[in-house]
Amino acid sequence: MKAMLWLALQSAWNRRHTLCLTLVALSLSVAMLLGVERARHAARQGFEQSIAGTDLIVGARSSPVQLLLYSVFHLGEASHDMSWNSYQRLRDDPAVDWVIPLTLGDSHQGFPVLGTTQDYFEHLRHGDQLPLALASGRRFNQLFEVVIGAEVARQLGYRLGDKLALNHGQGQGQGEEALHEHEDLPFEVVGVLARTGTPVDRTLHVSLQALEALHLGWQGGAPLPGLHIPARFVQKFDLEPKRVTAALVGLENRAGVFRLQRALHQYPDEALQAVLPGVALDQLWHMLGVVEQTLAGVSLLVLAMGLSTMVAIVWAGLGERRRELAILRSVGAGRRHIVALLALEGLLLSLAGALLGYGLLGLAAQAAAGWTQAELGLALPAWGAPANELKLLAGVLLAGLCASLLPAWRAARLTLSDGLMPRL
Repeated sequence: MKAMLWLALQSAWNRRHTLCLTLVALSLSVAMLLGVERARHAARQGFEQSIAGTDLIVGARSSPVQLLLYSVFHLGEASHDMSWNSYQRLRDDPAVDWVIPLTLGDSHQGFPVLGTTQDYFEHLRHGDQLPLALASGRRFNQLFEVVIGAEVARQLGYRLGDKLALNHGQGQGQGEEALHEHEDLPFEVVGVLARTGTPVDRTLHVSLQALEALHLGWQGGAPLPGLHIPARFVQKFDLEPKRVTAALVGLENRAGVFRLQRALHQYPDEALQAVLPGVALDQLWHMLGVVEQTLAGVSLLVLAMGLSTMVAIVWAGLGERRRELAILRSVGAGRRHIVALLALEGLLLSLAGALLGYGLLGLAAQAAAGWTQAELGLALPAWGAPANELKLLAGVLLAGLCASLLPAWRAARLTLSDGLMPRL
């Protein structure tokens, strides 16, 4: 076995320039295969860590995935709201430790505006149970103050003390669909949250009372003509919210989560829904399974192209190796030895490609860690090999071994006389 390994290494070294090209293609294929797998797991982990510590999401009855998307990730719109009385009864339930009310619907230059209370900053967790932290400034405590996420501050260039106006509705309407702007009631930026890698980074946070104040004198999604309430008179009105979009709930004892969930589903005053975040996330990933399979399929095709390149180069090089193989046959090597030699070369090449691909991915992930966290919200691990990656690497080695058997079979068919007296 040692002699066979030595022969394989010497033969590979004699063809090092050609095999280096194959090694580059194979290593890039392996890096892409592992990169897609890491991105998939990082995306799942990032979604799960967006609401770490939340036991239930409560809102008007709809699809669990829809409730998750608009309440946590601020995607889509709620079909119905939850009444303020229902929120208060939920908050006063003895089994409940804390409740974070969420009101959505307004926006600013495409970023969602979230109305909430101080409980949002006290109890919301992300990542490994990390609390929200301020990069600068403070929380809002006045009516027309806003705390913005890190991505909002970066893209729009806002700093403490800047003024901004919110829009009624979501998105960025154009022309006749342009959003109504609350330009008469500007907000002052008083705080910028530290980056979390979650939807918090892309959100503007105001108080629930501020949203009520914005919509005084509005009806049917538009201001009443001729009615204008100056900012100095707004606080004279009753600004207690009438409805909220959803609520995040933390329990005193998680063992009672199913009891509270059943009670909310049977709530007599209105149709409510209580969703376990983990269950809703599983449903979401089941819906996105086609996308995951497509990405995995593309990476496997790239790997197949790398292995095909290896087979093509080894096959094309058999003509130059006829004398080498014939000499081995002349000194007693049988066909099985030739097959074993070329199969061992393919296995070594696959092993080198797998290790190099793993190293390239680790270096790339380490170099781009800040960018992927800031731009994509993905915390890609640079090093370490979980069980799923080890299985993929083992699959690469097995595929490389199987692919090398084709040129090995061709080499074994070359006769001794053909090798010693090649045709012109």
